[in-house]
Amino acid sequence: MISGLTTSSILLIVSEILFSAFQNAESLSRQATLNSLLGLKEVGASGTPAASQPKYDSSIAPDFELDVPTEVYVQMLIQNIYSVSVTSMEYSMDIFLRQKWEDRRLEYGNTSELPWLELDNKIMGSVWVPDTFFPNEKNARVHDVTVPNKMMHLYKNGTVVYSIRLSLTLSCSMQLHKYPMDVQICPIFLASYAYTTENVIYRWDGPHPVRLNHVEMPQFGAEVVDNAFRESCRESYGKDQFACIQGFIQLNRKVGYFIVQVFVPSSLIVVLSWVSFWVDHDAVPARISLGVLTVLTMTTQSSGALQSLPQVSYVKAIDVWMFTCLIFVFVALIEYSYVNVVARRAHKGHSRGRDRPIELQPLTNEHTDNNTENIKQGGPAGKSVGNNAARRVDKISRLLFPGAFVVFNIVFWTYYSFAPHPASSN
Repeated sequence: MISGLTTSSILLIVSEILFSAFQNAESLSRQATLNSLLGLKEVGASGTPAASQPKYDSSIAPDFELDVPTEVYVQMLIQNIYSVSVTSMEYSMDIFLRQKWEDRRLEYGNTSELPWLELDNKIMGSVWVPDTFFPNEKNARVHDVTVPNKMMHLYKNGTVVYSIRLSLTLSCSMQLHKYPMDVQICPIFLASYAYTTENVIYRWDGPHPVRLNHVEMPQFGAEVVDNAFRESCRESYGKDQFACIQGFIQLNRKVGYFIVQVFVPSSLIVVLSWVSFWVDHDAVPARISLGVLTVLTMTTQSSGALQSLPQVSYVKAIDVWMFTCLIFVFVALIEYSYVNVVARRAHKGHSRGRDRPIELQPLTNEHTDNNTENIKQGGPAGKSVGNNAARRVDKISRLLFPGAFVVFNIVFWTYYSFAPHPASSN
């Protein structure tokens, strides 16, 4: 058997044995380093490391003995923004939160050749971590499929890198003055829950500490406000000051949906109300039905467009649009009433004989009906005068209403496209 082995087979077996021995030695070196730093024994039957005589206290901040605050550098990768609620004024997202700090008690440069140590989830609890929380958080959870999504690396100089995956729902006080052409600036606050600024200080890590990972949403476009990162915000409770940092996410609402579902249909309803100006004023059922139908349709659409919005006390852009469109269709209905009034006044004025007296034809059988009609209507020209006055008002309306609506559109879109956005109250 041995003599049948080739030289290459023997070299392969020897290399595998040496590689396995090297891995075992590295594993022992890694475990020995962790035991030395954290004061751990061999892992017991319960699967958790048992504590020996501790030389490292994870309940004390790294620089507590030096009487200086520990600087925690923060980075954030926003994996996804999957919900933005205008009604409850909140937004939800998945993030990778990475924190980095220096703990000189964990330096091991002279005791091991390993460039860094990867800590298991079971050992992470033995290392001090900052008690970071989100002050504007409504709901949050740590992902734990298939294991808790946490990572901790320990470097030779005592630098600790701690990463965790979170799902957050954060509050955002939205300003809806320009809705649906609005741009929302939503904050992300991070603070220490228990450590004051004497023990912990947060800082953003690098020029772009918050990054978006190709976030796509149906109604919003998202981007990071790079020039608005702050490290000066402080959470205070009484005399105690707690470190706090904040960043901002800009949510740009996509107006395409509202153009198709709100602006175009309401514009067509307004245009439909103008059709009555081409219908003769004697066609009472047609003009009344058309006017009432457009008013009711406009009211229904306005209610549907506003039902998903919070009941704020200020006027929004969509309120201005809907109210103006409702005024246009309502005034178009009132215009028909005015046309009837003008026609009747012209008719009555003519029947009173302001221009000339009524002339009656000889009372014969063939002229009896004509005389009776002339007496009732003020002559054959009485009705014609009323019709001409009504048509004159309709002709003016055919130009006045479209012109006024065009002017309104120019003013509306110019103002709400270029007007500055209200400052956020966050």
